[in-house]
Parts: sequence; structure tokens; C-alpha cells
Amino acid sequence: MGNFYCLYLVLLLFCFGFFVNTLSQADSGSDAITAVYIVSLKQAPAAHYFEEQLRRHNHHGHGFHHNSSSSSGRLNRLHKPRNNSRYHPSSGSYISRVHDSLLRRALRGEKYLKLYSYHYLINGFAVLVTPEQANKLSKRREVANVVLDFSVRTATTHTPQFLGLPKGAWSQQGGYETAGEGIVIGFIDTGIDPTHPSFADDISEHSYPVPAHFSGVCEVTREFPSGSCNRKLVGARHFAASAITRGMFNSSQDYASPFDGDGHGTHTASVAAGNHGIPVVVAGHHFGNASGMAPRSHIAVYKALYKSFGGFAADVVAGIDQAAQDGVDIISLSITPNRRPPGIATFFNPIDMALLSAVKAGMFVVQAAGNTGPSPKSMSSFSPWIFTVGAASHDRAYANSIILGNNVTIPGVGLAPGTDTDQMYTLISAVHALCNETILANDMYVGECQDSSNFNEELIQGNLLICSYSIRFVLGLSTIKQALETAKNLSAAGVVFYMDPYVIGFQLNPTPLEIPGIIIPSPDDSKILLQYYNSSLERDGLSRKIVRFGAVASISGGLKANYSITAPKVMYYSARGPDPEDSSLDDADIMKPNLVAPGNLIWAAWSSLGTDSVEFQGESFAMMSGTSMAAPHIAGLAALIKQKFPHFSPAAIASALSTTASLYDKSGGPIMAQRAYANPDVNQSPATPFDMGSGFVNATAALDPGLILDSTYEDYMSFLCGINGSGPVVLNYTGQNCWVYNSTIGSADLNLPSITISRLQQSKTVERTVTNIAGNETYKVGWSAPYGVSVKVTPTRFFIGTGEKQILTIMFNATMNNSVASFGRIGLFGDQGHKLNIPSSVILKFS
Repeated sequence: MGNFYCLYLVLLLFCFGFFVNTLSQADSGSDAITAVYIVSLKQAPAAHYFEEQLRRHNHHGHGFHHNSSSSSGRLNRLHKPRNNSRYHPSSGSYISRVHDSLLRRALRGEKYLKLYSYHYLINGFAVLVTPEQANKLSKRREVANVVLDFSVRTATTHTPQFLGLPKGAWSQQGGYETAGEGIVIGFIDTGIDPTHPSFADDISEHSYPVPAHFSGVCEVTREFPSGSCNRKLVGARHFAASAITRGMFNSSQDYASPFDGDGHGTHTASVAAGNHGIPVVVAGHHFGNASGMAPRSHIAVYKALYKSFGGFAADVVAGIDQAAQDGVDIISLSITPNRRPPGIATFFNPIDMALLSAVKAGMFVVQAAGNTGPSPKSMSSFSPWIFTVGAASHDRAYANSIILGNNVTIPGVGLAPGTDTDQMYTLISAVHALCNETILANDMYVGECQDSSNFNEELIQGNLLICSYSIRFVLGLSTIKQALETAKNLSAAGVVFYMDPYVIGFQLNPTPLEIPGIIIPSPDDSKILLQYYNSSLERDGLSRKIVRFGAVASISGGLKANYSITAPKVMYYSARGPDPEDSSLDDADIMKPNLVAPGNLIWAAWSSLGTDSVEFQGESFAMMSGTSMAAPHIAGLAALIKQKFPHFSPAAIASALSTTASLYDKSGGPIMAQRAYANPDVNQSPATPFDMGSGFVNATAALDPGLILDSTYEDYMSFLCGINGSGPVVLNYTGQNCWVYNSTIGSADLNLPSITISRLQQSKTVERTVTNIAGNETYKVGWSAPYGVSVKVTPTRFFIGTGEKQILTIMFNATMNNSVASFGRIGLFGDQGHKLNIPSSVILKFS
């Protein structure tokens, strides 16, 4: 239950059961259907206004980070806001009054409920109204855009070593004690458990000031009392207005505070920036010490996702808007929309457009690709200004096995101790150890070992109890914990779970077991166990009653990690490209994902009240899998880059991570991608850029990329304005006219560290501009062409001085008609050791 699959299953059921047009009564006397709409106005938001002011004053500071506007709940200010703040709280309340006035004028005397005023990245508000009222608002000349709110869902100990941080990236930054210092990472997630030692601020002698550019606050509530924040956890708020108006908010589970009642948010925050050297103890076993990627970075939490229902765009946008106002440096989103955004392009949705404004203000934005793989075009993160991360394995695995008396060894999972090495134990099936035979007739699930009063302790004592693992475990109706409780109450030597044949292809996370035990995830292996067990039973010739249990076994145990597996490998659930440009599934000329990072079987902090994973309930660490775990790895590594290169734009950070990514696994072979949910290790083939983007992150190389490919907000605007019919939508979201951009550019012409051409009509030429951020260097250029295409790059060799730029011209010619995507690469090889890799992909080819 404790893995992303179940979260996905539950949220899928929720999405079927509840569509965004929720029924709620505007008032008791009305039958009108109301829904939440996000309304944006034509006047530019505060961030754009202040940037204009700065431009006029010729000021070249980084970012636009400001005091907070008022919020519900008592606020606890940790430190004084910076004096040079250019955004005064009163301007936030002024904008709010403007929004109220517009609503009063447009909806004279009618009932409505305003949920949020967005001041900073978007000038607009979220409001609960009827479709008729939404239509009235859309006709106002001040109003640019009215969008129906939509639902979203949530998509370590060893990964620092696997990524080479201790001797690589950390040592370049002065060791783990200073890695990421001065950088604030903002998390839009399920909140945080502030009591966890991963977020303490007193574990080092070094001074640890809150960065002066950050001005966020901490809400104070019953679950999140005064003092919950510190110099590590520097800001915490929650956003739930959209969920509350739908009647979906359950305060006993979801907590109207930044506290994490799920576990997911605590996990992701600690992956990126958890303290170094925190012991991971689960079910009484020690699994090593945990560290975030940037253990000295600061954490700011914007809770907009909840255990019982997921979340809604209106709340997410409010969190992003606040994070930008507070002055975070990096935004980490382990969430994706539940459906592809409608309209002329996927990029035009409230979340992506709020993130575009965040990028304009200098923030690097990381998003999980989604857990909807492995089918093509399953990508849930769309825009070129967002850094999209897929999930790969790393090289640590916990293997457990059971050795049967007939010398057959069956592999399984379970973070459990083994039985005594030199002893075999009798196997007894739960259904053969009942107090009386009527129990089986009355309870068809008794074999799941959920109630010890059903069983004969004398039979089970000192033996291995066999229990069935059915779909009820997947749905949380039965639990491993309860079966272990049963085994302990009956003094069993251990417990063996076999997989019910109806649970097809379910991928199990290693589960902590306090006593010797194993879960056999394969139905075929489960059959082998049961055949051996049944054939070893001795029965009375007349009554057919069992007189002797002849099957014996021992359990090897799964507490010891094995580091010999081939890794990294793109996980079957990681969402794949190509990037869908619109809801009719046309392909965008943008490569997604950007790259892959560790996302499978990741140990990280867990909330003390986290309920997302039944197996880890009550534990302080959990092992989770998903692209949700991969994204914060990149958020933390981006903090190390930002620390070393404080003036890097978001696109420069993205370029450094992308061009240096690795194409090979640790044994030197190509990175493989799993292609099926069932038996994923059998169904695999070499990964393409639509599986892994530029490759698997290389943390050390990303801190010394040599050259970068940079892009600006203006470039993204020129690209958006180049989409057919986009002018009004761009104006609606950004308050800017496309006619300002004399020349528009296609997405293939954005200066990205990759090239994607969805339709190659005979030939196409694109340019890429590289900037040297290292010393003087001479580069040679090499390439491999996608199948069915010839490629020519000029120049093939160039010298470039520090700070200089070089344009590369790349010409693609279709040599055949072909509709299957094919892939190539361009390599830049510097004589000072820098190597850059730029992947290319061409889908439709017409020669």
C-alpha cells in the first residue's frame, strides 16, 4: 500500500467519483450548480510592475522578493523582512480591494464566495460562482481570463553516495556542512512534520542565519504551534480554500495547518534538504544515516495537497504566488494535474503560467513528470520553463528469500530479520491452523491473518505461519502490520505471505517487518511454495485430516542492502514523452522529461502522523517510490548549483543539469528503460530521450558544465506568441501584448539544451547559442543523426573565451518518409575536459 501506485489508485477512484464541476449549494434556497473559477485580470500583476520599476531605475538585483500579505491564522515572523523590500503589504490589500469591488459591480447583489486574491505572479482571484456568474465575469472589460479550477495529485540514505556527492559536489562546496547554504527551497506539497530531526537547526556548530532575501512567515495553529519553525524550516503556510468550498476538507485527517497528515511532503522536503547524518531506524532496525541533497539549504513549505482528496489548482496557484512573494530560490512540485489542460496548448493553464512568472522573477522550478508511464505521451509536465524530472532506480536493493526443504530458493521482499541460520522451521498455512472449521465458512479472508483469535496457538507456536496477500492489502482493508501482530500473539517463528493470483503485476515496496518474514510478490513463485507445502502434508487415510505438517523452510532476511544491481534504469511508472502540445495530442517541439534522477525505493523522513503508507505508520522514516521522489533530488542539486553560481538564471541551472547528464549505467552499458508494468525487468530496452531526457543526473559534472545554453522570459514569451491563435490567451495570463514581440519563435528554436522536431518537412535549420562560463577553451563538435535524417552542425570546431558566446547551426534533412520517432545526439568536447551532450529527436519525417 505504501507506494505511489496505491496513491494513484485512490486518487483515480476519487477522480471518477468526483469531477471538478462539484455540486454545492450557493445558498440553501438555490439549486444552482457552483464551481471554483480562477479569474485573471488584464492589469499586470505586482511582480511585473516592480520589474518595470526596476528597469526604469536601472537596478540589476536578483529576483523580486517581498514582505508577505496577510493570511488566515496567526503568523509568527522569524526575523525582520529585508529593508529593501519593494512590495508593501498594503499594496496586496489594495489589490484585494480592487478584486472585491469588481465582484460587487459584476455580480450586483448575487451571492458568491471569493477564496483568494492573487497579487504577485497573477493579478486575479479564485471565486466560487455559478456558470452564469462566471460568464458575467468573463464579459467584464477588466477581466482577461476565466478558467474552471481542476484537481491535481501527488505524483534518502544512499542516493548521495550513488550520485557521488561526498567526494564530488559537496567537497567542491566545502563539505556537507555548507552544501546549499543561503538557498531557500519552497515545497508545494502536503506540508511538513516540524518535529522531525531532519529539519532541526541545532545539529551543527556553524552559524546558520536565515537568508536575508527571504521574508516568509510561519502559521501558528494547534498542530503547528509557535516555535515549529527555526533557521532550517523558515516558512510554513497552508492553502485549502478551494477544497473547503467543495466540502472535501476533513480537518481530522487533513489538518487546517502546515502540518503533514500524509507523509509525502515531509519525505520530499528531506530528500532535497534534510539534515546530514540522521539515523534511519524503522521497525527497530537501523538502515544507515540519511541526508538531503543540499543539507544546509533552508526549507519553506506551502501546503496545498491533502491526504483525503489530493488538491486543486486554485490552492496550488495560491501557494506558488506566496512562495514567489516570500523570495524562495527554488520551487519543488511533486504534483501533476489529473487531466491534460484543455485549450489551444497545454502550456496555458493557471499552474504553468504562475510558474512562468516565478521563472521571470529568477526562481528555478522543478516538477515531477508523473507516475503515468510507461506508455508514450503520458507526460504530465509540459512547459519549457519547468524542469521536468522522471524516476530512475539506484544501485541499492534489499533482497530477501525463503529456502524450502526441497532446496528450492524463492525470492521475495521484506525489510525483515532472517530465521536462525542453521535451523529449518515447519510451515503451517493459516487456513490449516484454525480454532474450528466453521471459521473458514464464515470468513473467506481468514487466510490473511488479521485476527489472532481465529487461530490455534499450539499449532502455530515456533513455526512459520503462511498468510495470503490479496487485493484487500492493496486497498488497505487488510494490513501487513495486523498480520505481524497476529503472528506475534501466536508466538510464530516468522510469517510468509504468498501472493493471491488475482493480484496481477502489483509492484511491492520493501515493507518493514519486526519479526522474521517475507512477502513473495510473484503469483508463480507463490504457486511453487504452495505446491511444496501441500505435497508435504500427511493426511489420515479415512478422515483426510492433516496428521503431520511436513514442509520446512528458513528465511534469509532482507535487512542487508545489496549494491551490485545494474543502475540507473528508468522505472516503468515514470511518465514518458513526447510532450503533448494540446488536448488533441499534437506533439510539442519540446523534449520531456528533462532528465531522470533517483526515484525508486528512496528512504527519507516521514511524518509522525503520516498515513499515506500503512506499512510506515508511526515510523520516522519511510521508503517510497515515484517521480515525486525524483523531483526533490533535482531541487536539492539545483541549490548546490545556485550556491556556486548565484547569478545563474533558471535556464542556466537547467542547462548545467541537462548537458552534463550521464547516458550510461554504472557498469558502462546504456541506461535501460522498463517498458511494462508486469515483469518490468524482463520488458526493457535502451532508454531514449523520451524516456530519460538528457540522461541520468550527474551532480559533480553539473557544477562545472563549461558552457551553458541560456533562455530568458522574453524567449518564452516569443515562443508562446508563436503558437497559432495564442495572442488573446497570452494577454489574458501575462497582461502583455504579443505585438510587442516583433518576431516570434517556434518551440524548436528555443535555446534549450535539447532539440525536438515533431514534423520534419524535408529540412529544417535550428540554432543553439552556448555561453562559456569557464576558462578559454577549444571545442570539437561531433554528432549522431536520428534514423531517417541527415544532420550537419557548423562550426565543427571553435575557440571560445571566458564569457563569450558561440552560435551552433544545426541542419536536419529527412532522408525517408517515416512516422516513428528516432533519436540522435550532438556532443561538444572541450580540450580542458568539458563535455556537453545535446539530445535530438525527430518524430514525423517527410523527405
